[in-house]
Amino acid sequence: MNTTECIMTRRSVRKFTAQPVPHDILEDIIAAAAYAPSWKNTQISRYIAIEGRQAIDDIATHYASFNKQTLSTAPLLIAQCCVKKRSGYERDGSFTTDRGDGWQMYDCGIAAQTLCLSAHEHGLGTVIMGIFDRGALEAYLNVPEDQELVALIAVGYPDETPNAPRRKTVTDLLTYVK
Repeated sequence: MNTTECIMTRRSVRKFTAQPVPHDILEDIIAAAAYAPSWKNTQISRYIAIEGRQAIDDIATHYASFNKQTLSTAPLLIAQCCVKKRSGYERDGSFTTDRGDGWQMYDCGIAAQTLCLSAHEHGLGTVIMGIFDRGALEAYLNVPEDQELVALIAVGYPDETPNAPRRKTVTDLLTYVK
């Protein structure tokens, strides 16, 4: 699969088979995600792999009920975290731009998309989820104090083939300035 095909055929998958994701494939995916660009190569994304059905169901019930249906079939849940106070910062702790600490979310988004594209190349489906009780889930997962939870990514072998939603045209998206 070439890059354009991977980008254009990847979909958010919300129904998965029960087949587990082999560790070697997950490790290949995380290795690929490590190549995502980041602010001054800070590589702030960190990942917690949750595989147990009971743990995923607990998270769905107590911390991410909005996504309970999706999580009910996901054999793997990745909690994407980031190391705080690195992306967008200078060594003295000051911000480099007027974006403040917002740049870390940009870096995590790039890493999450890279992870999802690599998973797609391996025949896996993914969906990035952002609605959850962050503080409580960070405590449940024992996220280190120097990190924060950014996203949950359900991963597994797809049990559906979602259609591509309509996309805006290039004319809608692109402006030239001379």
